[in-house]
Amino acid sequence: MYFYDRTISYRAFLAAVERMSAFFAEQGIAKGDRVGIMLPNCPHYVIAFYACARIGAVVVQVNPMYTPREVEYTLNDSGAKVLVVLDRLYTPLANLASLQALNSVLLASFGPTAPDADTPESVVPWDDALTRDLEIPEPAIIDPSEDVAVLQYTGGTTGRSKGAMLTHENLVANTYQLLHVIGSDVRGGLDKILTAIPLFHVYGMTVAMNMAVFTGASMILLPRFDLQELLQTIKQHRPRFFPGVPTMYVAIANHPDAEQYDVDCIEICNSGSAPLPVEVMHKFEKRTGANVLEGYGLSEASPVTHSNRLTHAKVPGSIGLVFPGTESKIVDLGTGDDVQTLGEIGELVVKGPQVMKGYWNMEQETAHTIRNGWLYTGDIARMDENGYFYIVDRKKDMILSGGFNVYPRDIEEVLYQHPAVQEAVVVGVPDEYRGESAKAFVVLREGLDPSGLEQELDDWCRERLAAYKVPRIYEFRAELPKTAVGKILRRALRDA
Repeated sequence: MYFYDRTISYRAFLAAVERMSAFFAEQGIAKGDRVGIMLPNCPHYVIAFYACARIGAVVVQVNPMYTPREVEYTLNDSGAKVLVVLDRLYTPLANLASLQALNSVLLASFGPTAPDADTPESVVPWDDALTRDLEIPEPAIIDPSEDVAVLQYTGGTTGRSKGAMLTHENLVANTYQLLHVIGSDVRGGLDKILTAIPLFHVYGMTVAMNMAVFTGASMILLPRFDLQELLQTIKQHRPRFFPGVPTMYVAIANHPDAEQYDVDCIEICNSGSAPLPVEVMHKFEKRTGANVLEGYGLSEASPVTHSNRLTHAKVPGSIGLVFPGTESKIVDLGTGDDVQTLGEIGELVVKGPQVMKGYWNMEQETAHTIRNGWLYTGDIARMDENGYFYIVDRKKDMILSGGFNVYPRDIEEVLYQHPAVQEAVVVGVPDEYRGESAKAFVVLREGLDPSGLEQELDDWCRERLAAYKVPRIYEFRAELPKTAVGKILRRALRDA
């Protein structure tokens, strides 16, 4: 691992994992018990994660950007006994009843710290825990298909946040699948993985962290996405593999001096978490020389189920082929029982060894999402005659305008082709006449004035889209709201 000025070998990493597993055992953590990890990308996260796995404890992913209310819900819902948290995030949480009820709170820090005199005894500094003279416990005996390794909480954008139960088999299977599709064909091996996508998200956990550990690659850890820091890190470490999200590729593709940071060292990019506009892919590849492979996944599938591949023709705009050992089909949007014919739009459903065991303590939600072994993704898609899949949109994001189904991605792809547009997202807004109409939120390239551009964008869309798809409203913004992973918060814009 590379983390700023720190370098950690695999030998030192293993020793730290063993010592941390001994600390967890001392705190009463046994197989099946839950441990919350609330950290950005850093060595502490990776060590705590594998220490839990070693003794059969369940990692509860706690987003560092959560509010105290969200943290309280996650800890209570999961029944976590220990929380590993960054010291600077602890203070606003200290008085939560759920924290005070824990066996212990483990405070991680990026530098030397002295415990406050008022800090409870149950709050233990990371270095203290790691240096205790404790007997190293034996690794737990795992039933791979039954024992849960991670509770991956979904974003909670609709209703209560749900904990997807990902088993050890789920995680190992998806890592093997990824290696087959991506890693085994990278010239010289994966070597170094630029890890800017958050590990507390299932995408980063699998595609960056688990892939690195499985292949013996180096993880270059960045705690957050900062464009200048990212570019400097690329120049310093020259990673071959850069899993990312569209917003990262947009930022690099539009940076005026990207070539000065040796971005041409990147060979393979895996794009996930959100749809990658074709125009962004082409622009990024032209500037870097990298091969961007768009894929698809969801928390409930550990997460990857589809991807474009190095060994097959890449189809821009598609999520590629279904993963090895995975089945996929398109079913009708009504009952979800009838398989659609080639090219027809319907809901994407998948079945495979990476599909979750179910939702934590939510039998009804599980039964609705997993039917006869098939995971119903909630995404609208189609499949072509060559077996390539295309995500049209989320079922909940589809706009019903004057009796027509309007898919925001169709409009967004056209907006991204305009030379003035850096980012764009389209949502449905109430319309007395049509029921709903499309509204476009647009971020322009740096230095451009929006004056007169609304009409220009409207003309641009009318030349390229059916009339019922053209946005009725354009709103220009300096930036768009995003999750920690970089996914645009469509609902936040729709509710604004």
